[in-house]
Amino acid sequence: FSPKEPLDRLRSRRKRDYQMDCCLCGTGEYTTGFCHDAQSKSDKKIGVVGLCMFELRRLGFIKEISLVGTNGTKFPAIRQHLQKNITDVYAGLDTTVRTFPADDEPRAPESYKEAIDKLSKGDVVTVFTPDDTHFAITKYAIEKGMHVLVTKPPVKTLAEHKELLQLAEKHNVLVMVEMHKRWDPCYLDGRAKARAYGDFSFFQSFMSQPKLQLETFKAWAGKSSDISYYLNSHHIDLHAWYMQGIAKPTSVTGLAATGVAVSEPYNCPEGTEDTITLATTWVNNSKRLGHAVYTASWIAPKADVHSQQRFHLMSHSGEIVIDQAHRGYTACSDAGGLASVNPLYMSYAPGPDGHFAGHRGYGYLSLEAFVKAATALNKGEVTLPQLDDRLPTLRSTILSTAILEAGRRSLDAGGKTVLLRYDEHGDIQSLE
Repeated sequence: FSPKEPLDRLRSRRKRDYQMDCCLCGTGEYTTGFCHDAQSKSDKKIGVVGLCMFELRRLGFIKEISLVGTNGTKFPAIRQHLQKNITDVYAGLDTTVRTFPADDEPRAPESYKEAIDKLSKGDVVTVFTPDDTHFAITKYAIEKGMHVLVTKPPVKTLAEHKELLQLAEKHNVLVMVEMHKRWDPCYLDGRAKARAYGDFSFFQSFMSQPKLQLETFKAWAGKSSDISYYLNSHHIDLHAWYMQGIAKPTSVTGLAATGVAVSEPYNCPEGTEDTITLATTWVNNSKRLGHAVYTASWIAPKADVHSQQRFHLMSHSGEIVIDQAHRGYTACSDAGGLASVNPLYMSYAPGPDGHFAGHRGYGYLSLEAFVKAATALNKGEVTLPQLDDRLPTLRSTILSTAILEAGRRSLDAGGKTVLLRYDEHGDIQSLE
């Protein structure tokens, strides 16, 4: 900038340069809390992504927000939902969004291109859409110079993961996977302890959601993805993050249970798994063996929590057990019955001043970390390799994709064990 540039103009330009526009791809439960023409019945009744981005706009990090779906006729109801359940509830929280496609367009699967084309390089895009669409949307955004936050799994194959990684580094943009459990204070503290316990021996995780989610996800459940990609991805990433530089996975065997998802009233495609377990062999740097068992299900009965989620890790000199679903906080009402509450994830209660007050929840923190990192990268204050060490970037989550794809391959091959191969530098190379 010119030293003769007026100070007020310089300040305005700096604010414009470092505030980013945001495009939210996906209009469903996790973004808006709205699905199947009504408010979600889950614990995310007003969503996560949209709410957090509206708050980040109020705080000055974000400018304009656009919302992208494939069916524009849904938007009038979505706007009413956002107005009633966010704008009218929280002080100063503007839910104004530009929507794509137009309200009279019932089917436009590539409307994300029009929305992204209206952004500028260095703006941000979030991708919370069905798993089989992540690759195309993320690739398009990267090639347009956008920073991208993509839900887990970022893609379904190792080959696609590598392609996006190469593109992100070529265009010098941040692509972060929304692995919010890394910001859970218990899980974060557990990582430090686990890495001090010596060689890895055993890891077991379980995560489930109630059968009603088969209705929520009926557009893709068993068609374009499965419960392992959807839920096992959380604890696979967590375990791989814990073991970073200590141990590596070398083989995966998939196990399945079936019967509920394909039956009435869900009627998922034949072969849709109810529960998937991935049995995985790990090898420590010392060449000693360990193993992990990751299980995910979407046929749980209605319980005191929406998602059961817990893990047990044992290493040579210590062990950790964390039940993320139960924090010692229960509430009971005539309308809702008994519930175990977890405000450490998302706290929806407004603060004393009426503003959103969930800034310490790990659901919010992961989104805030992405926006702040993208801002810092735009300013030149940080590099991509530095972010690889700090955030769940494409580079730091590649083993999770490899394990998930190996599990899918194993299931499709009738339970055959799939091997993970590494190159001479120790980087994951292929599956066999």
